[in-house]
Amino acid sequence: MSRKGIERRYHNTFEELKQFTADQVEFWFARDLQIVLDYSSWDKFKRVIQKAVSACELSGQPSENHFSQVGKLVHIGSGGQREVEDYQLSRYACYLIVQNGDTSKPVIANGQTYFAIQTRRQELADDVSFQRLKEEEKRLFLRKEMKEHNKQLVEAAQQAGVESTLDFAIFQNHGYKGLYGGLDAKGIHQRKGLNKSQQILDNMGSTELAANLFRATQTEEKLRRENVQDKRHANATHFEVGKKVRQTIKELGGTMPEDLPKPDEDLRKLEKRAQKKLGGENDD
Repeated sequence: MSRKGIERRYHNTFEELKQFTADQVEFWFARDLQIVLDYSSWDKFKRVIQKAVSACELSGQPSENHFSQVGKLVHIGSGGQREVEDYQLSRYACYLIVQNGDTSKPVIANGQTYFAIQTRRQELADDVSFQRLKEEEKRLFLRKEMKEHNKQLVEAAQQAGVESTLDFAIFQNHGYKGLYGGLDAKGIHQRKGLNKSQQILDNMGSTELAANLFRATQTEEKLRRENVQDKRHANATHFEVGKKVRQTIKELGGTMPEDLPKPDEDLRKLEKRAQKKLGGENDD
């Protein structure tokens, strides 16, 4: 099966394997995940789960909130059934499992991106303080995060062989093309009707900024995780991650980023106004 075929098959399968409790809390069964992640032995897969549990505890999260041990009945050859060990896993648990899995398996690499995007998206959705922000405040918050993560993305790209200013422009365009259905920076600029002095990221709403933040953070992680050393490979990685973020938006029934409306006000104007307001408060 081609690489693209693997991505489509397993990305869809992760969604299909998702189940819900009576309280509508999503989870995945470890035994189901074992099969789709291409582990033939439960003992080997359980070792990966144990690593993920340790990583969960090291991150300061109670592991019992994400890894719930359960019994599961399976059919045996005689027509009877027996109970085997299983786990109900949160999305974060799945993310930690694929982060600790065998990266030589193509499905593991695909799962890392899938669960990372889904986990970050849910973090923002669950963040009560973020949800209470007004749209302008969300834009300012996400733009600030975007600036910080772009610095990290530049560093990771440089380590992958993206060295010159031209190299980085080409690298960035690959990410945009994946996320925006083939549009590069110039195409997005024209689509939004921006003048030459306006920056694309300063003219995005919070939803569009969040999608680009996912693109940046996951590309950086993937470049480092896979130790990418060639700029062509780095470009392909950026395109691939952008495309997967786009695929996730589509599966969730969201609006494609190029179709999202341009905010009325450039973020630079919002930032200046916020700074003036803060300055006035400090004078009191």
